[in-house]
Amino acid sequence: MNELFIHPKEGGELPRTEEANQRIREEQRAKILDGARKVFARKGMAATMADVAAAAEVSQGLAYRYFASKEAIFHVLVEQAVQSGIAGIQRVPKMQGTPGERLGFLVSMAWEGRREYPEIYQLLYQVLDDETTSDDIRELIGRQGQTYQDVLRQLIVEGQATGEVAEGDPDKLVIVLLSCLDGLSRQALREPEWVKKHFPETEIILRIFKPSSEYRERPDLPGRFSL
Repeated sequence: MNELFIHPKEGGELPRTEEANQRIREEQRAKILDGARKVFARKGMAATMADVAAAAEVSQGLAYRYFASKEAIFHVLVEQAVQSGIAGIQRVPKMQGTPGERLGFLVSMAWEGRREYPEIYQLLYQVLDDETTSDDIRELIGRQGQTYQDVLRQLIVEGQATGEVAEGDPDKLVIVLLSCLDGLSRQALREPEWVKKHFPETEIILRIFKPSSEYRERPDLPGRFSL
């Protein structure tokens, strides 16, 4: 049955157009997904459809009209996050600027993302820590991680060639950064309020990649080391 609206001129009731109905369906679906994103970030797969409906401020029946199960919602959320993440990562090497500048942007994107959208990263870590997570979901998340790692290494190598990035084994630099990101995300899961209050500036993490011109020119200086 078509829902109705009041015609602004004649005061009569006319059926909504299919375009209007489609817009409403899309808005409801987005509302449910937004509520589910917050719930799953807090509870992981322990969340229920009732939790999702309450967070989205819709009835449980309406939630089921759009999604067959909480697993279906979960899969859509992970897929959205991964596809968006991969697309953003793959754009970075094509951006204007030097390799060092692009590397700085890539690192900032991941670092600041954890500050601005903590629920997305909390969701992904909940997934990875849940033994019941399906292989296809793990594969989706792994694909994003591998894409980030590949682009990160590429920009480190290019930045080393231009002298913008510290010398040393690029794979070790990759491991250091990924470990920092992983530690920050897991700390946010344990103590979200503490992390919000003491979230490190991006500049701190970018120091990992900055070369020391003084040490490059004076290899005899004490304390000089390479990764």
